[in-house]
Amino acid sequence: MLSLPPITLRLRGWKLIDRVALAFLLLCAIALGAAAGLLFVYESDLPEIHALETYRPNVVTEIYADDGQLVGSFALQRRILMTWEQIPKVLYNAVTAIEDQHFEDHWGVDFPRVAGAAYRNLIKRRKAEGASTITMQLAGNLFLDRSDRSFRRKAQEILLGLQIERRYTKPQIFTMYANQVYLAHGNYGFAAASQFYFGKPVSDLKLQEAALLAGMIRGPIYSPLVDPARALARRNLVLHQMREEGKITAAEEEATRKTPLGLHLQYPRNDLAPYFFEEIRKYLESTYGTEAVHERGLRVYTTLNIQMQKAANQAVRDGLHTYDRRHGWRGKLPNVLKDNLGKLDTYEDDDWRHAIEKGSYVTGLVLAADDKSVTVKIGTYRALLSPSDIAWTGHRRPNEFLAVGDLIQVSIQDLRETTARIQLEQQPAPQAAMIAIDNPTGEIKAMVGGYSFEDSKFNRATQAYRQVGSSFKVYVYSAAVEKGSSPFDTIVDAPFSTISGGQPYSPHNYDEKYEGTITLRRALAGSRNVPAVKLTEKIGINSVVDMTRRFGITSPLPPYLPLALGAADMRLIEHVSAFTVFPNDGIRIDPHMIRRVTSYDGALLEEAHPEVHDVISPDVARTMTAMLEDVVQFGTAIKARSMGRPAGGKTGTTQDFTDAWFIGFTPQITAGVWVGFDDKQISLGKRETGAQAALPIWMEFIERGMASMPVMDFTNVVTLEQQAAEHHVNVDTPDTAPEDEAPSLPREKPGTTPSPTTSPSTP
Repeated sequence: MLSLPPITLRLRGWKLIDRVALAFLLLCAIALGAAAGLLFVYESDLPEIHALETYRPNVVTEIYADDGQLVGSFALQRRILMTWEQIPKVLYNAVTAIEDQHFEDHWGVDFPRVAGAAYRNLIKRRKAEGASTITMQLAGNLFLDRSDRSFRRKAQEILLGLQIERRYTKPQIFTMYANQVYLAHGNYGFAAASQFYFGKPVSDLKLQEAALLAGMIRGPIYSPLVDPARALARRNLVLHQMREEGKITAAEEEATRKTPLGLHLQYPRNDLAPYFFEEIRKYLESTYGTEAVHERGLRVYTTLNIQMQKAANQAVRDGLHTYDRRHGWRGKLPNVLKDNLGKLDTYEDDDWRHAIEKGSYVTGLVLAADDKSVTVKIGTYRALLSPSDIAWTGHRRPNEFLAVGDLIQVSIQDLRETTARIQLEQQPAPQAAMIAIDNPTGEIKAMVGGYSFEDSKFNRATQAYRQVGSSFKVYVYSAAVEKGSSPFDTIVDAPFSTISGGQPYSPHNYDEKYEGTITLRRALAGSRNVPAVKLTEKIGINSVVDMTRRFGITSPLPPYLPLALGAADMRLIEHVSAFTVFPNDGIRIDPHMIRRVTSYDGALLEEAHPEVHDVISPDVARTMTAMLEDVVQFGTAIKARSMGRPAGGKTGTTQDFTDAWFIGFTPQITAGVWVGFDDKQISLGKRETGAQAALPIWMEFIERGMASMPVMDFTNVVTLEQQAAEHHVNVDTPDTAPEDEAPSLPREKPGTTPSPTTSPSTP
């Protein structure tokens, strides 16, 4: 009987263990069931992985120049797609070393790393590190809300990662990831980031560059533009991980750690030809839709010539600044200190984030100013302004008008390692526009629509209607020659009055002088107003209007005699296109900016087939070409004779000097320049004629833009001297060049009705 109690105690003990075990198993079953249920719920809510087969990320629309170089883009997200073959090994090694060391071994989830990360997070009692693989990151970036940090999202990320690994190879997964990852400042994918940060294709990345990009995957806080020191430390951590993984040697790590960040930023501002690109964008959106342009991506092969566009940009800016210096200093400078724009030692201007080169016009910060010199900061450069550099302002001592903190505009004359030689400038008051067209093809090679696209998006080359002044006379003389007039026919340059539109009209010459009996050749070269009006009256104003329409001018043309002197508003683009008729032997090809457009995959969407128009006969075109060559050789554009390149053209100046023009051509290129204020009532100033304000811009463009092109003569054009000899006519070339012209037309007041003696209102 004494042995019973121990037996009872043992039985009771076993029952307690059974109960605990049963409870534990029950809890495990519940936990597993709950987990299975959650996984079922999460999986049922997952997106279809097979969507990746047709998935197309937003890509940029790429703009190419006429030589095939990439020069611009449009995109909501800057992304350039690349293939597995284009990914350099150094980039692959850098990314896997810092983000997923076991990428090639796991099936979407790195369970040892997950366990290790969970343990370390538990010890530190916070989320100190994650364990997402490249595959899980891809799944999260493509299909899940990035802002969600819940357990649900992590579970879905794991499930999606497993599914992705089942369907795709490692190269496919890494390529999708490399095209999708965000690398700060609007850049998606390594190809776009490589272009932005280093100005090079991704295939050319060096070790230090690949490590820097790989380090930025963790977040924009590691951008070298946000925090260079943090970016450098992160890059060096990537290098250390690469050595730990055996991807590089210790010597390579040590040498690379000592290299600077080496940024060569390429901001996607479409700086080369912003007005040209804006015209392209508007056309593409109207033709293919906004989504196609900014999300699906197109490849647009344009007519733009890089050398000519750069020359046009520089020429327009140089010309406007030269004009502005002629008219004195205006002052009213912004000041960093007074206007609370920052501190002297930390201020960074937007201009300094872009390439500063010789010839650039950039903002400078005045650091010091006394009666002898001014110290100026331009990014990493320092420069001095001496009294001789500011003489054009009318001030003798720099501190009379410049103070510490002033933001001034300067032109870069020369650059050394840390110093620059500069010239003081100011923001030009007027505007200018320019277009250059290839004669044989009608391709627009360069376009400038104003001084600064950032300040004004209005394209004065394609949208502005301005009076063309005496540059219109080419249509009068073309009509006269077609009707049988010869360059050697004479006309009387003397005061006269006539009736136009039922009202008296008395034209005057610009210089208020009269030369008597002269040839048509001399009248056009000297831009004499009275002969042009008399010639128009002789052949009929309707003949002139009809001729102008044949040249492709669509702007309204009032059928009155003052039209002969440019009392009509035109767009620069149509005026320049019309002038291509002369070097083209009488034909005109519609101006165009696009050669072809393809989808991002290369499917052809459109190709240029510009219409060709017969305007005048070859004989008339050749005669007019010879007469317009005389304008350069001894006429109002005689300054251009110094270029040593055969050229013809016509100056134009409007009443009160509100508009200055020069439209000129060589055998290869026709280009036109307009200068004026956006407010049509503001004068450029006395004697600011087409020859003074516009012609120098044209000359600089031709000299720079055509520097690599051969000097050519106009083919099949018989010079007027040869024609004169054949017809035994005396040549009446003047000894001195005439002054430029301005039509003797009063400016119409706003709201009045155009009359024969007033210029028409401008829309």
